[in-house]
Amino acid sequence: MRYAYRPEAEADILGQYQYYLENATWATARRFLLAVEESVELITQMPVIGSSKTTRNRSLRGLRCWPVKDFAAMLIFYRTESDVVRIIRILHGRRNVAKILAQEKL
Repeated sequence: MRYAYRPEAEADILGQYQYYLENATWATARRFLLAVEESVELITQMPVIGSSKTTRNRSLRGLRCWPVKDFAAMLIFYRTESDVVRIIRILHGRRNVAKILAQEKL
């Protein structure tokens, strides 16, 4: 199975990478990028690995969630569409995730 990032998910990754560059170290930022890649690869191999998430946003039916390896507070929200795992968002769990996802338009 292949995967595709929505532009919002790409922006989430870049934003978190920038945060680690500014508030941690280059090594942490790089480790985060590699962890996202590894976590997404795992999801594509086992798409039902993540827990199901319910949201009032009807366009997100089938949404699942899986933590980024070694960055458990960072959550990958995705859904499987045909033969593609679509990465919807990658968000820190302390954010108002329900509100953010409610506003997503696919």
